[in-house]
Amino acid sequence: MMDTKTRARLRGEAQALDATLQVGKSGITETLVKELKAQLEGRGLVKVRLLQSSTHDEGKDPVAERLAEESGAELVEVRGNTAVYWKRKR
Repeated sequence: MMDTKTRARLRGEAQALDATLQVGKSGITETLVKELKAQLEGRGLVKVRLLQSSTHDEGKDPVAERLAEESGAELVEVRGNTAVYWKRKR
């Protein structure tokens, strides 16, 4: 778990980012998880758009949390239809 200061700093950094991935009607696929992992390794902080067609059954928060679990990332925040993920660089 990240502390409050780190979460606040990352939320600020994420405002300047554009979403580079999106969860569509197919939901969370193996390809999406692989791409998120690759982007996290390179950038550390990634913004993902959650299309309404991907969240209509269970809602945004459960989809965002499941993607975090499957990718090994920490969910920084869900705001609107966008989720921000972070993974500490090695």
